[in-house]
This record gives sequence, C-alpha cells and structure tokens, in this order.
Amino acid sequence: MSPLAIGNASAGQTLRLNWPDGREQRLGHVELRRRCPCSQCRALRLRGMTPQVDDRVRIIELNPQGYGLQLVFSDGHRRGIYPWQYLQQLP
Repeated sequence: MSPLAIGNASAGQTLRLNWPDGREQRLGHVELRRRCPCSQCRALRLRGMTPQVDDRVRIIELNPQGYGLQLVFSDGHRRGIYPWQYLQQLP
C-alpha cells in the first residue's frame, strides 16, 4: 500500500507520509538515513555497527520507485530504496 501524499520538510528535517487508512507518519531525516535498507548499511547493522550519520543530514531528493521510495541524502548516500511496507513499520 503506497501513501496518498508524501511531503519533505527539509528545514524541519522530517518526511511526512499520509497513508490510505488516515494515518499521518512523520519520520526524521537522520533516523531514516541510519535505517537505510541498502545492502551496505544492512551489512553494517548485521555486524553490530550503526552507519555513522551527521545530525545535519537532510533528504534532498525523493524518487518514487513503485514499491517504495528512493531517498537521496545530503551526504551523497542514495543507494537505499525504502519499501512502503518498511516505511510503515518505522516508529
């Protein structure tokens, strides 16, 4: 299930997703970068490490991919595609 609306507040550092069930979800840019689902970031987490992320990182580009959303961050990281189901599970 994809969201009905997607908003990105770079100044507020939040990604806003409005889901068909009426729920609005707000996710912080830094936390999204830390939870990147790409193979490189996932491998770090499997080794018990956390990707090092600057607290000033921002989402600078959103690219819908059908089954999810590719996020491009101000630190140059662009490898992760966040499936809609994965985004829905994030607090």
